[in-house]
Amino acid sequence: MTDDWTPPAGSWASSAARRRNMQAIRSRDTKPEQQVRRLLHAQGLRYRVAAKPLPGLRRTADIIFRPVKVAVFIDGCYWHGCPEHYVAPRTNTGYWSDKVARNMSRDSDTNQRLEEAGWTVLRFWEHESPEECAMRIAAEVAKHRALARSKGTVDPSEAD
Repeated sequence: MTDDWTPPAGSWASSAARRRNMQAIRSRDTKPEQQVRRLLHAQGLRYRVAAKPLPGLRRTADIIFRPVKVAVFIDGCYWHGCPEHYVAPRTNTGYWSDKVARNMSRDSDTNQRLEEAGWTVLRFWEHESPEECAMRIAAEVAKHRALARSKGTVDPSEAD
């Protein structure tokens, strides 16, 4: 493959190399997600991965605990505009800044829709400690399971 490729007008890629790099970035099964999932699994928690919490919503959560309606998102600092680590791009700034702003708006809309449907939304940044994230997730799931058991709405042995 040659690097003499020229991006079409209005393309998001500034070069062929940049296009290849951007296409190689994972949207799921990132290292932070895998680390958190491994820790949750070690605690005996079972969950769904990259699943839609709501059937009519074309958005997926990184981890969901469907019976207790807990949705977990582990957001990348660049793609979701982390206030600590986001650095504006130096090339094609208009496109990428708009893209991140749209992602942030979509994240907010997703939170609102899920919460309106009775879900608890937990969001973490990729730079947060996987151990801390897993601890907070496990505590939230345990709290919801205890509440559901006290109401008699969930079978305690029910798997996620």
